[in-house]
Amino acid sequence: MSESETETETGEQVAKRTGDVQECQRCGREQGLVGKYDIWLCRQCFREIARGMGFKKYS
Repeated sequence: MSESETETETGEQVAKRTGDVQECQRCGREQGLVGKYDIWLCRQCFREIARGMGFKKYS
């Protein structure tokens, strides 16, 4: 099996898109990813460091 393929629970091989990010780049969590603007952080990590990245919270 090549690097660009993954195997599902049923054993079938599925091609993965090159560059697909499946987990948070900070903590490794796989759910709740913020992928807009290629951030690729889970929503919890994003909330912790968003101000440092230049995002502002409005109301």
